[in-house]
Amino acid sequence: MCKLKNSLMIVLTIMATTVIMSSCENKEELDLKTNHISDDVIEKFKTLGFDVSDIQLQDGDELSGTAGQTNYVLEGDIVITPEMLDKMLESDIDHHGAMGEQYRTFNLVSSPQTISVIGYTGGSNALTTKMRQGLQDAINRYNQLNINLNFSLSFSSSTNADIVVYRVAGGAGGSAGFPSGGAPYKWVQILSGLDNYSRAVNSHVIAHEIGHCLGLRHTDYFNRSLSCGSGGNEGSGGVGAVQIPGTPSGFDANSIMLSCFSSSATGVFGYYDRVALEYLY
Repeated sequence: MCKLKNSLMIVLTIMATTVIMSSCENKEELDLKTNHISDDVIEKFKTLGFDVSDIQLQDGDELSGTAGQTNYVLEGDIVITPEMLDKMLESDIDHHGAMGEQYRTFNLVSSPQTISVIGYTGGSNALTTKMRQGLQDAINRYNQLNINLNFSLSFSSSTNADIVVYRVAGGAGGSAGFPSGGAPYKWVQILSGLDNYSRAVNSHVIAHEIGHCLGLRHTDYFNRSLSCGSGGNEGSGGVGAVQIPGTPSGFDANSIMLSCFSSSATGVFGYYDRVALEYLY
C-alpha cells in the first residue's frame, strides 16, 4: 500500500516542486496486511502486469456486504477480489502501446446507460461536507464529457445505487475496483484524512476512483515513480492494460489517473483524460 508522501519531487523541468500524496492511503491506518499472500497469487498478478511490491490484503466491511471476505489491494488504491482475479486471468486482452498513454482494463462499463451514484450519509461512514462537495464537482465534470454515460447523484443512507461513495478511517486518499459484467465497480472508499485537504483535492481523488470504477488504470502504470517519487514498472506484459488510441506516448502530468496526487490538484480532467473517456464511451 502506498504511503502518504511528504517528500518533494520534480516532474519534468517545467513542473514546480510540490508536496506529493498517494492516491491510496496511509497504510498504518487501514486494516491491511501483507502476510498470507501466496507466491502463486503474486505470480498471477505479475502475469497481469501489476506491480506487486505493495500488494496487501484488505478485510471487507459491513457497509459493502463484504465482512469476512478478504480482497487484494494493489498499486495503492485498486481493489481486486479473488473472483475478479480469476476473471482477469481468463481474459485474452494483451498489453499494447507505448509507455505513458492512458490505459483501460480488460473490462469496461456497458454504454449507453445512466449510472446512479450515492454519496453515503449514514453513521460513521457518512461523507463530510467537503467530501460531498468534491463528489458533486466530480460528477458534474463527468456529466460534462461527451460520452454515452450519464451520472445521477444523490445523497442518502441507502446503498441502492451503481456506485456508493463512502468514508472510512485512514489517511488521505481512496480505493476502488474495476468493472465487471458491464457494470461499474460499486464501492468507492474515501479516507477520512482527505477532509484535511481542499475541496479540489477531494474532487480529484473521487474522480480518480470513479475512473477505476469505469475501467481506467493509472496513467503512469509503467513507472509510478513519475508521480509518487518511488515505485517502478507495474509490468510490461499480461492482460488488463490496453492503450487508448489518441493518447500521448509521453508522460501525461495533467491526468487525474496518475498513481499519486498533489496537494495542488484541481480535480479537473486533463485533456487526454477527456480524449480517453470520450473514445471509450
